[in-house]
Amino acid sequence: MKPIPLLFLVVALAGPGCASATYPTALPTVADAVSPAPGIVSAGRLDADDISRVRDAGIRHVIDLTLDAETPDFDEAAAVRAAGLLYSNLPLRGAVDLTRENVMAFDAIVRDAKRPVLAHCASGNRVGAMAALRAAWVDGKEADEAIAIGRTWGLKGLEEEVRRRIEADASQARSKVPG
Repeated sequence: MKPIPLLFLVVALAGPGCASATYPTALPTVADAVSPAPGIVSAGRLDADDISRVRDAGIRHVIDLTLDAETPDFDEAAAVRAAGLLYSNLPLRGAVDLTRENVMAFDAIVRDAKRPVLAHCASGNRVGAMAALRAAWVDGKEADEAIAIGRTWGLKGLEEEVRRRIEADASQARSKVPG
Protein backbone atom coordinates (compact mmCIF):
# COMPACT_ATOMS: atom_id res chain seq x y z
CA MET A 1 0.00 0.00 0.00
CA LYS A 2 1.34 3.42 -0.96
CA PRO A 3 1.78 6.06 1.78
CA ILE A 4 -0.68 8.94 1.57
CA PRO A 5 1.03 12.35 1.31
CA LEU A 6 0.49 14.29 4.54
CA LEU A 7 -0.89 17.39 2.82
CA PHE A 8 -3.51 15.30 0.99
CA LEU A 9 -4.52 13.65 4.27
CA VAL A 10 -4.86 16.99 6.07
CA VAL A 11 -6.98 18.45 3.26
CA ALA A 12 -9.16 15.33 3.10
CA LEU A 13 -9.74 15.25 6.85
CA ALA A 14 -10.50 18.98 6.96
CA GLY A 15 -13.74 18.37 5.13
CA PRO A 16 -15.51 20.20 2.33
CA GLY A 17 -14.84 23.90 2.08
CA CYS A 18 -12.10 24.00 4.70
CA ALA A 19 -9.27 23.71 2.22
CA SER A 20 -10.41 26.86 0.42
CA ALA A 21 -10.94 29.01 3.53
CA THR A 22 -8.60 31.98 3.63
CA TYR A 23 -7.14 32.75 7.02
CA PRO A 24 -4.16 34.98 7.66
CA THR A 25 -0.89 33.10 7.49
CA ALA A 26 0.59 35.42 10.09
CA LEU A 27 -0.78 37.82 12.67
CA PRO A 28 -0.82 41.41 11.51
CA THR A 29 1.88 43.42 13.25
CA VAL A 30 -0.49 45.50 15.36
CA ALA A 31 -0.69 46.07 19.11
CA ASP A 32 -1.50 43.04 21.28
CA ALA A 33 -2.47 40.81 18.34
CA VAL A 34 -3.39 37.21 19.19
CA SER A 35 -5.34 34.54 17.35
CA PRO A 36 -7.74 32.89 19.81
CA ALA A 37 -9.48 30.77 17.14
CA PRO A 38 -9.09 29.97 13.44
CA GLY A 39 -9.96 33.00 11.34
CA ILE A 40 -10.11 35.36 14.35
CA VAL A 41 -7.57 37.90 15.51
CA SER A 42 -7.97 39.96 18.65
CA ALA A 43 -5.90 43.10 19.04
CA GLY A 44 -5.36 46.43 20.70
CA ARG A 45 -5.72 49.90 19.24
CA LEU A 46 -5.32 50.37 15.51
CA ASP A 47 -3.89 53.50 13.98
CA ALA A 48 -3.83 54.71 10.39
CA ASP A 49 -0.53 52.95 9.64
CA ASP A 50 -1.96 49.60 10.79
CA ILE A 51 -4.75 49.35 8.23
CA SER A 52 -2.55 48.24 5.33
CA ARG A 53 -0.84 45.64 7.56
CA VAL A 54 -4.26 44.32 8.62
CA ARG A 55 -5.35 44.05 4.97
CA ASP A 56 -2.02 42.51 3.91
CA ALA A 57 -2.40 39.84 6.63
CA GLY A 58 -5.60 38.74 4.90
CA ILE A 59 -8.11 40.25 7.34
CA ARG A 60 -11.46 40.87 5.64
CA HIS A 61 -13.53 42.40 8.45
CA VAL A 62 -12.61 44.70 11.35
CA ILE A 63 -14.76 44.83 14.48
CA ASP A 64 -14.02 47.96 16.52
CA LEU A 65 -15.13 48.04 20.17
CA THR A 66 -13.79 51.55 20.81
CA LEU A 67 -15.58 54.85 21.07
CA ASP A 68 -14.83 57.42 18.36
CA ALA A 69 -13.59 59.76 21.11
CA GLU A 70 -10.72 57.35 21.86
CA THR A 71 -9.11 58.20 18.51
CA PRO A 72 -10.28 61.74 17.69
CA ASP A 73 -7.67 62.26 14.94
CA PHE A 74 -8.34 58.98 13.12
CA ASP A 75 -11.51 57.96 11.30
CA GLU A 76 -11.04 54.21 11.55
CA ALA A 77 -14.30 53.35 9.80
CA ALA A 78 -13.38 55.41 6.74
CA ALA A 79 -9.81 54.07 6.63
CA VAL A 80 -10.89 50.44 6.95
CA ARG A 81 -13.57 50.79 4.28
CA ALA A 82 -11.16 52.68 1.97
CA ALA A 83 -8.83 49.67 2.26
CA GLY A 84 -11.64 47.47 0.93
CA LEU A 85 -12.42 45.80 4.26
CA LEU A 86 -15.72 45.41 6.07
CA TYR A 87 -16.14 47.41 9.29
CA SER A 88 -18.42 47.03 12.31
CA ASN A 89 -18.44 49.17 15.44
CA LEU A 90 -19.85 48.23 18.84
CA PRO A 91 -18.58 51.03 21.09
CA LEU A 92 -17.96 49.86 24.67
CA ARG A 93 -16.85 52.22 27.42
CA GLY A 94 -15.73 49.45 29.75
CA ALA A 95 -17.38 47.46 32.55
CA VAL A 96 -20.58 49.52 32.38
CA ASP A 97 -21.20 48.23 28.85
CA LEU A 98 -20.66 44.53 29.60
CA THR A 99 -24.37 43.88 29.20
CA ARG A 100 -26.27 40.91 27.85
CA GLU A 101 -27.57 43.13 25.03
CA ASN A 102 -24.02 44.07 23.97
CA VAL A 103 -22.81 40.47 24.26
CA MET A 104 -25.63 39.33 21.96
CA ALA A 105 -24.74 42.11 19.51
CA PHE A 106 -21.05 41.08 19.67
CA ASP A 107 -22.02 37.45 19.10
CA ALA A 108 -24.07 38.37 16.02
CA ILE A 109 -21.26 40.51 14.58
CA VAL A 110 -18.58 37.84 15.17
CA ARG A 111 -20.81 35.03 13.94
CA ASP A 112 -21.72 36.86 10.71
CA ALA A 113 -18.32 38.47 10.06
CA LYS A 114 -16.36 37.60 6.93
CA ARG A 115 -13.32 35.56 7.95
CA PRO A 116 -10.62 36.26 8.76
CA VAL A 117 -11.84 38.91 11.18
CA LEU A 118 -9.98 41.22 13.53
CA ALA A 119 -11.78 42.40 16.69
CA HIS A 120 -10.08 45.13 18.67
CA CYS A 121 -10.32 47.74 21.40
CA ALA A 122 -7.51 49.75 23.02
CA SER A 123 -5.68 46.73 24.49
CA GLY A 124 -7.75 43.63 23.72
CA ASN A 125 -9.26 43.70 27.22
CA ARG A 126 -12.81 44.63 26.16
CA VAL A 127 -12.64 42.11 23.32
CA GLY A 128 -11.61 39.42 25.80
CA ALA A 129 -14.38 40.45 28.19
CA MET A 130 -16.99 40.15 25.46
CA ALA A 131 -15.57 36.78 24.36
CA ALA A 132 -15.73 35.45 27.94
CA LEU A 133 -19.29 36.65 28.46
CA ARG A 134 -20.26 35.26 25.05
CA ALA A 135 -18.75 31.89 26.03
CA ALA A 136 -20.85 31.89 29.22
CA TRP A 137 -24.10 33.46 28.05
CA VAL A 138 -24.28 32.17 24.49
CA ASP A 139 -22.28 28.94 24.56
CA GLY A 140 -23.20 27.92 28.13
CA LYS A 141 -19.62 27.58 29.41
CA GLU A 142 -18.92 27.52 33.16
CA ALA A 143 -17.23 30.59 34.65
CA ASP A 144 -13.67 29.23 34.73
CA GLU A 145 -13.80 27.99 31.15
CA ALA A 146 -15.42 31.23 29.93
CA ILE A 147 -12.71 33.29 31.69
CA ALA A 148 -10.00 31.09 30.14
CA ILE A 149 -11.52 31.70 26.70
CA GLY A 150 -11.65 35.43 27.41
CA ARG A 151 -7.96 35.43 28.37
CA THR A 152 -7.05 33.90 25.00
CA TRP A 153 -8.85 36.84 23.38
CA GLY A 154 -7.07 39.45 25.56
CA LEU A 155 -9.05 39.65 28.82
CA LYS A 156 -6.96 41.27 31.56
CA GLY A 157 -8.18 44.10 33.78
CA LEU A 158 -11.89 43.37 33.38
CA GLU A 159 -11.56 39.75 34.52
CA GLU A 160 -12.94 40.30 38.04
CA GLU A 161 -15.98 42.16 36.69
CA VAL A 162 -16.59 39.52 34.01
CA ARG A 163 -16.41 36.72 36.58
CA ARG A 164 -18.82 38.62 38.86
CA ARG A 165 -21.33 38.98 36.01
CA ILE A 166 -21.08 35.34 34.95
CA GLU A 167 -21.50 34.09 38.52
CA ALA A 168 -24.37 36.50 39.23
CA ASP A 169 -26.13 35.30 36.09
CA ALA A 170 -25.60 31.64 37.06
CA SER A 171 -26.83 32.32 40.59
CA GLN A 172 -29.92 34.06 39.27
CA ALA A 173 -30.62 31.15 36.91
CA ARG A 174 -30.30 28.63 39.78
CA SER A 175 -32.75 30.63 41.91
CA LYS A 176 -35.36 30.40 39.14
CA VAL A 177 -35.22 26.60 39.00
CA PRO A 178 -38.19 25.13 40.88
CA GLY A 179 -36.94 23.21 43.90
